[in-house]
Amino acid sequence: MINGAHVVLASKNPDADHAFFRDVLKLSSIDLDGSYVIIRLPESEASIHPTDGEVPHHELYFLCDDINAFTADMKGRGVECGEIRDQGWGILVTITLPSGSPLQVYQARYKRPSESD
Repeated sequence: MINGAHVVLASKNPDADHAFFRDVLKLSSIDLDGSYVIIRLPESEASIHPTDGEVPHHELYFLCDDINAFTADMKGRGVECGEIRDQGWGILVTITLPSGSPLQVYQARYKRPSESD
């Protein structure tokens, strides 16, 4: 039985992005003897989307309960935030990691699955 997931994020500045996940997003982590930092992620979900013949790729989105409060908090911490966009299925904002990489965060508008579903 699957008991979790491991996500790999590419970064041009891993130390700055690790600090961002730890200090700004407040996610706990452990350092594996200086080789990698493993970041504990909150509860997660996955979805499968069809590709119209294009090369498959994977995406990472974080979820939050209040996109406006999240965006205000990030801006207050000096984090670059894009415009909040209504996608129908949720309300989405793109924030920029210290390395320059984008990170998508959204407030879902659908009922999220639970362990009993």
